[in-house]
Amino acid sequence: MTDPTSSIATLTRDLVRLDSRSFISNLPVSDRIEPELTGFEIERLDYHDAAGVPKRVLVAHRGGPGGIAFSGHMDTVPDTGWRDDPWSAHIDADGVLHGLGSTDMKGPVAAAIIAARGLPDSVPVTFLITTDEESTKQGARVMAERSALVRSVRPKGILVVEPTGLQPVRGHRSHILFTCVAIGVQAHSAKGIGRNANWDLIPFLADMKAIYERILTDSALHDTAYDPKFSDFNIVIDNHGTAINVTVPVATARIKFRYSAAIDPAPIRVAVHEAAARCSIVVTEAEEGTPPELAADHPFVRYCVEVSGQPATTAPFGTDASVLQAIAPCVVMGPGDIGVAHKPGEAVRLSELAAAVPMFQALALRLAV
Repeated sequence: MTDPTSSIATLTRDLVRLDSRSFISNLPVSDRIEPELTGFEIERLDYHDAAGVPKRVLVAHRGGPGGIAFSGHMDTVPDTGWRDDPWSAHIDADGVLHGLGSTDMKGPVAAAIIAARGLPDSVPVTFLITTDEESTKQGARVMAERSALVRSVRPKGILVVEPTGLQPVRGHRSHILFTCVAIGVQAHSAKGIGRNANWDLIPFLADMKAIYERILTDSALHDTAYDPKFSDFNIVIDNHGTAINVTVPVATARIKFRYSAAIDPAPIRVAVHEAAARCSIVVTEAEEGTPPELAADHPFVRYCVEVSGQPATTAPFGTDASVLQAIAPCVVMGPGDIGVAHKPGEAVRLSELAAAVPMFQALALRLAV
C-alpha cells in the first residue's frame, strides 16, 4: 500500500491553517474538506449558532447501506496560552505537525478521509463531520435531527476518531452545564448605592464546594470503570469585565458536571437547584446527551479491540458520541494523544496519523460484511 503520510500531512496542514475556533464560522474548513470526498454523495446541513454565526456540518456517503461511519469535528478550542502561531501547521524535522486542532481533531479527520479513499468504491463508508463539538454539540444534534442521508444509509457503527492513542474507548462521560446567575445593581462602589452580585454568589459557591466534596467522597457517586472514579464538577466564575471600583451587576458561575452511564445525575441536579433557591440564584441547564457506553463484548467493541490490539477502555472526557449514539453504536478511537489537546503547543506525529489508516480500513471492511 502507498505510504499515506504525505497525503495526510497535506490535508492536515491545510485544515490546521484555517482558524475554526468554535465561535468562528467553520465554512472555510468545510469547503476545504468537501473536495477530498470525490465520489461521495454529500449532504450539507447549514445552521446558525446562538450568536448568529453561520455553521455547516457534512454528511457524506459512498457505497451501499450499512457499513462504518467515521465521525470527527471541524472546530477547535480557543488559542488560550499560545505564544507561537496557533495556525502555523509547521512540520518539524521529527515529523511532528504543530498547531491548534492538529490532534483534536483535524489530523485524525484527515487520516480517516485518506483511509476511506484507499478503499474499494463498493465498501460502504459514511462521514459525519460536525462542528461546535468543543462547545455545545449543536453540529451533532443538527446532524442527528435533520440528516436524511444518514437515515437512509443506516450505518452499523460510528467510529469517533478523537485522539485515544488508537485504543478503543467503549464509553465516556457526558455533562450537564449549569449556568448560575446572580443579579446586583451597578454603581460606583464608593457611593454605597449599588449592590454587588458577588455577595449572593459567594454563599452559593460555598454550597457548590460542599457538592464537589460529596462527589469526591461518596461511593454512591463513583464509577470504578472510569479513571478517575469520581465525576467532574468544574466551576468557572465570570464578572463579565466589571471594573474593581464598580459594584458587580451580574455574576455568573458555570459548572460542568460530567457523569458516566452508571451514575444517576438527579441528586446533584436537585442539590444545585436547592442551593440556588436558597441564595436567590437563577439556574439554567444545558445537557449534551446521555453518556454513551457499550458493553465490553459488543461486536463493534470487539472488532476495534481486534484491529487495534489494545483492550477497550473508558474515558472521562466527552465527544459527539453522546449525541450520535442515537444514529448507531459508537466507539471512540483515533490517533494522537488527548493529553496534548486543549493546551498551548498542541501537535501530532504524522506517523501516528498514518498508522491509523490500515486500522480504519480494516474496520470498514469488517462492517461491510
